[in-house]
Amino acid sequence: MIDASYSKKTISIRNAITLSLKKSLNVFKPKNIGILFLLLFLIPFLNIGLSSNFVNTIKLPEFIQDYIKDNTLLNITYIILLTVLTSILFKWIYSLHYYVLEDIPFNKARKKSVKLGSNNIIKDIVLLLLTQFLVTALFTAVTTLGVAVIYALNNFFSKIGLIASFGITVTSMFLTVLIVIHFLLSTPISYMCISSLFYKHKVDNKEEIKHLNVIEDKEVKRKPWKKLRYYALIIALVTGTIIIRGIEVGDFNLNIEYVKTTEVAGHRGASIYYPENTMLSFRYAKQLGADWVELDVQETKDGQLIVIHDTNLKRTTGVNKNTYDVTYEEIKDLDAGSFLNSSFSDARIPLLEEVVSWAKENNMRLNIEIKPTGHEKDIEKKTVDIITKHNFENLCVIASSQYEVLEKIKNYNSAIQTLYGLSIAYGDLSSFDKADNFSIEASNISDSLVSKVHNEGKEIFAWTVNTEDSINEMINKSVDVIVTNNISLAKELVTQSKTGNVINEIVKFLESILK
Repeated sequence: MIDASYSKKTISIRNAITLSLKKSLNVFKPKNIGILFLLLFLIPFLNIGLSSNFVNTIKLPEFIQDYIKDNTLLNITYIILLTVLTSILFKWIYSLHYYVLEDIPFNKARKKSVKLGSNNIIKDIVLLLLTQFLVTALFTAVTTLGVAVIYALNNFFSKIGLIASFGITVTSMFLTVLIVIHFLLSTPISYMCISSLFYKHKVDNKEEIKHLNVIEDKEVKRKPWKKLRYYALIIALVTGTIIIRGIEVGDFNLNIEYVKTTEVAGHRGASIYYPENTMLSFRYAKQLGADWVELDVQETKDGQLIVIHDTNLKRTTGVNKNTYDVTYEEIKDLDAGSFLNSSFSDARIPLLEEVVSWAKENNMRLNIEIKPTGHEKDIEKKTVDIITKHNFENLCVIASSQYEVLEKIKNYNSAIQTLYGLSIAYGDLSSFDKADNFSIEASNISDSLVSKVHNEGKEIFAWTVNTEDSINEMINKSVDVIVTNNISLAKELVTQSKTGNVINEIVKFLESILK
């Protein structure tokens, strides 16, 4: 349609879609497959002002992201890779125009794009970014002004005794329409900018401009149902006003909380503030409001169950020995906190029984992950014995990524809940009858997986979820427990997600804009 406009022709939407579909099918030919790569990285740049676009949902699992962040070499490599990809992206940015308009293979279109924009790449990037900035700024300005006007009218209606809900209904509809418009226009406007630059560079370089062979359409008369749209709008406004008025007077109640609110488990305690898997970390996790504490259990040479994640002691204590090669007497006084901060030098590796005793006294639930090393002497039986001794069966789950561990737990005490840890869940999950629940790496959790697990009467734990976007995603997918390093953020977002008083929330939002 942009090309038709440039060549001063008219084309109907139907014909434009038909032509687009024909061109799109050719993308899947081997010689053009590179276009998919281009689109994958181009779309986010065309939606700079829109955070919810599809491509932003494609990401590395968080545990991989965390590993990269903690590794300087990988961080540098990541930055270099991102810089290279961005450079390639903008050199190829006119490939689609050559592919569509001149009907040439992608490889040739890519080369022509590099040549066309070689002298203007910085200017083109700046213009594209400026275009998106202006679109977003306009969206923000219109939203702010519109909401302010509606809110002022709403206050006026309230003072003269009219239904205040009318203004709130209009506000909700206004914001929805603006968001949809922004979504629909953000990418096309950016692509129009790219197209304008394409034609300009073609003229500057004295290249022939080829146009699509489009069939012009005669103007189609409007169908006689224009008035119906106005009636539909009036009905929507009246209906919305009645419903929201009903909420205000109590006829309808939106103060609904989920039957089961998503819960938060502190990953190795409050591990971003205190040394992981220590009593300091567990106590602070409780202070932050964690519903669960997640911890790891291994066995020492003399058969004691200690709480530690790594099989080797070096990372957290500085001692280069494996847990199964040392006795508890040898490690009970080791400094297990200075690796995080020297002020925690008094932190020690706790016994599992010490943690269970504390959790029982404080009514704190534990997600106890058994991490076998192959050197244990019936670690499952010892874990069950400790739980049974403290009557802790109803306040814990025993987790493991080895299904055989869960089978042994159930054989010793079927009343204890088990949690099967998986990176990816596939196949028939119902076949794992000794797993009462499932713990899945967050990026591999889908809505259908959550439904499948819930339909079997089981729960799903998501690990390890630390960012606002990923926590909200897990909440929206209705996972049962979020395992996180950031307890405060997770608890805050879970609280916000509960359905509260809609009217108050809208009013707070409007007041914050007008302050």
